[in-house]
Amino acid sequence: MISVNPKGEVWVFAEQHEGKLEDIGLELLGRARMLGDQLGVKVGAVLIGDNIKGLAQKLVHYGADKVYVVQHPLLGHYQTNSYSKVIYDLVHKYQPQIMIYGASSCGRDLAPRVASAVKAGLTADCTDLQIGDHENKSEGKTYNNLLLQIRPAFGGNIIATIINYDRWPQMATVREGVMPMPEPVVTRKGEIVEEQIQIGKEELPIEILREHRQPKKVNLKASRIVVAGGAGVGSKENFRLIWDLANSLGAAPGATRAAVDLGFIDRDYQVGQTGTTVRPSLYIAIGISGAIQHQAGMAESQKIIAINSDPQAPIFDVAHYKIVGDLNDIVPKMIKAIKARV
Repeated sequence: MISVNPKGEVWVFAEQHEGKLEDIGLELLGRARMLGDQLGVKVGAVLIGDNIKGLAQKLVHYGADKVYVVQHPLLGHYQTNSYSKVIYDLVHKYQPQIMIYGASSCGRDLAPRVASAVKAGLTADCTDLQIGDHENKSEGKTYNNLLLQIRPAFGGNIIATIINYDRWPQMATVREGVMPMPEPVVTRKGEIVEEQIQIGKEELPIEILREHRQPKKVNLKASRIVVAGGAGVGSKENFRLIWDLANSLGAAPGATRAAVDLGFIDRDYQVGQTGTTVRPSLYIAIGISGAIQHQAGMAESQKIIAINSDPQAPIFDVAHYKIVGDLNDIVPKMIKAIKARV
């Protein structure tokens, strides 16, 4: 366990694949910048891989004061053992007070391994991070400047704030798309710290010959308009209405987890706590009841139109425009009206 370092930095794991930075690391730098400014400490980014030093300056542009670069031929492909060893050594050397990872497949694998190694706590799938104080009445103490790790709990029925006042660094994973992407500042200056690591092939459990990543069928995050359907659409055949309305608007089709589980559409189109978080200009929710898990992925949309036959559906609590009625009557009329104006 690392002792508390009140001047320790706020760190972000800057995930990269094949020499390209993942968006999640850049998103987290925006929030890390806010946390670091509140605490009066520097923001660091940890960049691991092979021949990736050229990515460091971009991390500075997005908010990092320091970029810790670890390069080695055996780090070209992500492996749990090697990457966790690198971060474990860096954490012990520099003692950050906060470290944040993206809740990607890589981050979800790496963060708990590091947390276990340094005997620190970890909160998974956070939707917000803040700085605050905690009064422990049983000890008669107040702990200041703690990381408030906010996430849905108990099946999404409540929003919990989790604190960690006696284990350091404070660690959390954050879902992609939850934090807004910061604007890069190309004039920002930062320090590039090159770290050396001793690692041999015998320390890696497997040899990776080639890595293949299946591209997603849709980029929901980049879509200005999303038309999403839920279990209330009724069937895979009826889900054709969602596709037709999306096509007429030049939008991306989306879905709830329930619709995906029912086989109406592929998982790549899922919006929500266990899917993609979106912030489009317009989000049209059709046949969606509005469970908290789904709202977590779309409630920040600029305008929300909800269509549901149940006037008490929770989706209406976050919708800007509410249409109560049968989607089989309403959606075809919407498509007809849109095509008439084109």
